[in-house]
Amino acid sequence: MLTTTAFLGGAVASIVVAWTAAMVIENRSEALVRSRLLAEGITWPSIRATGLQLRLYGTAPNEAARFRVVNLAGSVIDAARVRDRMEVAPVKAIEAPRFSVEMLRYPDGVSLIGLLPAAVVTDPNAPAPPEPDKALAAEIAAIAGSVPVSDMLETAAYPAPEGWEAALEFATAALKLLPRAKISVSADKVAITAISDSDAQKRRLEGEIAKLKPPGLATEISISAPRPVLTPFTLRFLKDANGARFDACSADTDAARDRILQAGAAAGVQGSVICTVGMGTPTPSWADATVAGITAINTLGGGSITFSDADVTLQAEAGVSQALFDRVVGELQTALPATFSLKSSRPSTDAAQAGPAEFTATLAEDGRAELRGRVTDDLLKSAVDSFARARFGADKVYTATRFDEELPDGWAVRVLAGLEALSILHHGALTVRADTVSVSGITGRQDGRARVAQILSDKLGQGQPFKVDIRYDEAFDPFAALPSPQECVADLNAIVAKSKITFAPGSAEITSDANATMVALTDVLKSCPALKLEIAGHTDAQGSTEGNLALSQARAEAVLLSLQGRGAPVGGILAKGYGEGAPVADNGTDEGREANRRIEFTLIGAPAPSPTETPAEDAEAPAAGAAAAPVDDSPSIAPQKMTLRPKPRPKRN
Repeated sequence: MLTTTAFLGGAVASIVVAWTAAMVIENRSEALVRSRLLAEGITWPSIRATGLQLRLYGTAPNEAARFRVVNLAGSVIDAARVRDRMEVAPVKAIEAPRFSVEMLRYPDGVSLIGLLPAAVVTDPNAPAPPEPDKALAAEIAAIAGSVPVSDMLETAAYPAPEGWEAALEFATAALKLLPRAKISVSADKVAITAISDSDAQKRRLEGEIAKLKPPGLATEISISAPRPVLTPFTLRFLKDANGARFDACSADTDAARDRILQAGAAAGVQGSVICTVGMGTPTPSWADATVAGITAINTLGGGSITFSDADVTLQAEAGVSQALFDRVVGELQTALPATFSLKSSRPSTDAAQAGPAEFTATLAEDGRAELRGRVTDDLLKSAVDSFARARFGADKVYTATRFDEELPDGWAVRVLAGLEALSILHHGALTVRADTVSVSGITGRQDGRARVAQILSDKLGQGQPFKVDIRYDEAFDPFAALPSPQECVADLNAIVAKSKITFAPGSAEITSDANATMVALTDVLKSCPALKLEIAGHTDAQGSTEGNLALSQARAEAVLLSLQGRGAPVGGILAKGYGEGAPVADNGTDEGREANRRIEFTLIGAPAPSPTETPAEDAEAPAAGAAAAPVDDSPSIAPQKMTLRPKPRPKRN
C-alpha cells in the first residue's frame, strides 16, 4: 500500500513539473519571437505557443513577407517548432496606373502635366461624357485669363480612385487663389508650394486654403513670403517716463536684429518687440549705427532717436545738462559710420509753445473721421478733404476747418503726413502743432506702430519731431484668429498631458479610452494652419532596447493613422519612435515607467527663441564654458562699398 501511494505521488509531481516547464517554454518562446519581430518593425503577425510548437497567424502583404517572418522566428527558436498558419493577401490581377497632375502657375502662363482617369461609359446609349483632360484644361484656362495654358495632360481608361475628384477640385480651387504656385495632385495627397507678396498675404492664403481642404485629404502646404522692401529703412527708439520702447524697428539680417534687440533690452525694453528683417538698408553698418544710437539715449536717461535711411535725428528730454548732452552727442557722432548724418537738439526747460495753431483728426471705431482745426486756404482744405475721403471712405469724412494764413511753413506736409499715419489705425487721434505731430490710438496690425513711425519720419523729414502712442489690439487683427505653430503644439501637448493616449500592453493598438483624446487632438489640428510636426513615441525601459524602439515607432505611427482617419490635416506630420532613450522619470518605479510611456508633439525645424522671447535677466552673455550661440551669417543686402552720402531728398510740397 505504501509503495503504491509513493508511486502515485511521484507520478503527480512529475506531471506538475512537466506542465510548469511547458508553460515556461511557451511564454519564453512567445516573448522572444515577438521581440524579434518588433525589432524588425513587423507588427501584423499573431503569435501563439502550444506545447513545444509556436504557431504564426495573420495575413502577410505578400509571400516574401510571410517567408521573412517564418525565418525570423526560426532564428530565435528551433525552426522545427515553428508552425506557419499565416495567409497571404491576394495579388491584384492588373493594377490601375497612379494618377497624378502637376499644376504650375506663374505670371506668364500655366502648365499642366499628368495622367487623369478617363470617363468610363457603362451605358452605350448614353451621351459621351466630356474628356477629363479637356475639361480640366478649360477650367484652368478660365482661371488663367489672358495668359497661355500649356496642356500636357493624358488619360487612361481606368476608373478614378477614391478621393481623386475631391483632391483635384481642391487643387483647382487653391490654384485660383495662388498667382505663383506649384501644385502636385494625387488621390491621397495634394502638395502646394507657393510664393506670396507679403507675410500678411501668406497668413491670409493659409487661412483660405485651410477652409477649402476636404476632410480626410492629406495636404502639404508651403507658402513663403519674401523679405519686404522697407522705404525708408526706419528705426525709432525712445525712453521717457513711460519706459523704453521701439516705435519702429528694422534690420537687414537676423544677426543685426538680434544685436538691436539686445541693445534695447539693455536700455530697459521689456516684452516682445517686432523688428522687421527686410531689404533697403543704406549700409551694412546699420546695426552698428542703431546700437550706438540706442546706447546714447540710454546714457542721456531719456529722449528719442530716429533713423530714416541715413538720416539720424536725436532729441534729448528737457532737463538734460548741456555738458552731458555735448559729451553723448560727440561720442555718437564719432561712433556713427561715415554714411550717416546726425542732427541733435536739446529743448530748453522754459521753451514757449510755438503758438495756438492746431489741426486735429479723430478716427472712430465705426470708421468715421472728423477733421477740425486750421488750414492755410481753400486749396489746402480741398486737398485735405479729398485725401481723407480716399483713405477713410467718401461717406465717412466730416470736415470742419477754418483758414489761417499765418500758419508755419510746412503745415500742409504735416497735416497730410499725419492723416496718412492715422489711416493705419483702427481708431485713434491726430494732433498737428507747430512744434510736433502726435498720433495715438489702437491698431489691428502688428507692425502698425512701426509703420506710423516710418511714414512720419519719411514725410516730415530729418530733424522734425513727432510723437507716436499706438497700441496693438488683437481684437482688431484679422489674422489673429489663426494660432501660431507654437501655440498649436502647446495645445496638443496640453491635451496629452491631461489625458494620455493609452495602448494595449506590448501593442500599438490605441485603446477605446483614448477616443476623446484623439478627437480633441484632431479638433486642434483642424483649427491650426498647416504644420510640420513630429509625433514622438516613447516607452519605459522594460524589455529589449530594440523591441522598445520598434514598439515606440509603431505607436507613433498608430497615432498618426488615427488622426488621419478622423480627418486631421497630417500632410506635414511625421511619426518617429525613440524607444526608452529619452526618459522623463525614473524607470525604477511604477509611476516613473508610466510617465515614460508617452506620446509628444514637437515642431519640425522650429527656430530657437529670439531675444524678444527671453526675460531681461536671461539675456546676459553666456557663462564661461557655455555653448556659443549659433552664428547668423546671412548676407546683408546693403551696398558693400562705402559711397558718398546720397543727396538730400527733394522737399515735398
